[in-house]
Amino acid sequence: MSTIEFNQSLISNTEYLKPFAMSLTRDMESAKDLIQETLFRALSNRDKYNAGTNIKAWMYTIMRNIFINNYRRAAKQNTIFDNTPNDYLLDYNQYATANAAETNLSLKEIKAAINGLPEIFKDPFELYFEGYKYHEIADTLQEPLGTIKSRIHFARKLLKEQLTRY
Repeated sequence: MSTIEFNQSLISNTEYLKPFAMSLTRDMESAKDLIQETLFRALSNRDKYNAGTNIKAWMYTIMRNIFINNYRRAAKQNTIFDNTPNDYLLDYNQYATANAAETNLSLKEIKAAINGLPEIFKDPFELYFEGYKYHEIADTLQEPLGTIKSRIHFARKLLKEQLTRY
């Protein structure tokens, strides 16, 4: 495919890019920028295009990849910078004191609520709370997987009713 034919096929397929760009960006100006970047990349990577390949699909792929890369780049740059002249405040250690009495009281109430559960719910819930997977709990207690899941669900439900304060 000659350069002129390639350029003409790019131009003729540009109109198909607009709706796709709008669906990705949801903003007209960003969509125009995305189309422009897509056409630039298509022209600069002309040597990678294989004649006979669907050029519209090739351009859609370029556009999608540009959009994904820009999105990832923007997510990484979403850092807040503090440009205040009070640099000494950045290293200022602030300590918060916790109310140990309230924490201990709530932990005691939670443990009492867990211990108050019927054994049929308590054992699977404690194992789940310790970090075991459902299938590991089922193997340990020699119960079917569905039974374990429902018992943990009911244990949560009972605890939620008992600990409405939290």
